[in-house]
Amino acid sequence: MVTGVQTCALPILSTPLMIVWIALVATASIWWVTYQGTPGAPADAPEQWPSESSIALSSERWTLVTVIHPRCSCTSATLIELGRLMRELPGRVDAYGVFVVPPGADSEWRSGDLWDRANHIPGLTIVLDEGEESERFGARTSGQILLYEPTGHLLFAGGITPSRGHEGDSVGAQSVRAVLGREDAAAQSNVYGCALQEPENQ
Repeated sequence: MVTGVQTCALPILSTPLMIVWIALVATASIWWVTYQGTPGAPADAPEQWPSESSIALSSERWTLVTVIHPRCSCTSATLIELGRLMRELPGRVDAYGVFVVPPGADSEWRSGDLWDRANHIPGLTIVLDEGEESERFGARTSGQILLYEPTGHLLFAGGITPSRGHEGDSVGAQSVRAVLGREDAAAQSNVYGCALQEPENQ
C-alpha cells in the first residue's frame, strides 16, 4: 500500500561546481560552433581535366565531380544540396559522385546513408574510388565539388554548403547555378567536410 507521494529531489550544485559546469558547457559550445564554421583543405584541382581519369569528360555538357568520404556525416548536407541542384538543372550537367574507400575495404564501406542518398539523386553516376581519382583531381576534403566545361577547363572548385553538415544557400551553390546559367560567378568557395585521409575515418 502506498502511503504517500515520494519525490525525487535533484542535487543542488555548489557555486564552484556550477561555475565549472557552465564553463565546460560554454567551452564545448564554442568549440562546436568553431568546428562547424572551419572549412576543410581546398582541392589542388587541375585547371584542365586530367586525361588519365577513368571518368568521361562530356563533350556536350558540363561535367561535375563530387568527392565523398562514405563515413563523413557532414557530407549528407552536400548531397542534399547536390540533389536540389540536379533537380533544378536537368540535362545540363553530367554528374559523378566519387566515393573514396581504402584499398581492399570490405562491403561495409560500400553501403550506408550517404550511398543511399547519392543513389536517389537524379542523373548522378556513382564511382567507387580507392584513391586514384580523388588524387587525380587533387581533392582533400569530403564534399569537394569540381565543375568542368566541355573543353576540359576548370570553372569552379569548392563546396556547396554554408558550414559543416548544414543545408542552405551558400556561395558555392550560387556559383554553380551561375556558371551553368552562363553568368559570372566565383571560381571557388570553402568546402566543409571531413578530410579524405583523416585516420579516424578509416
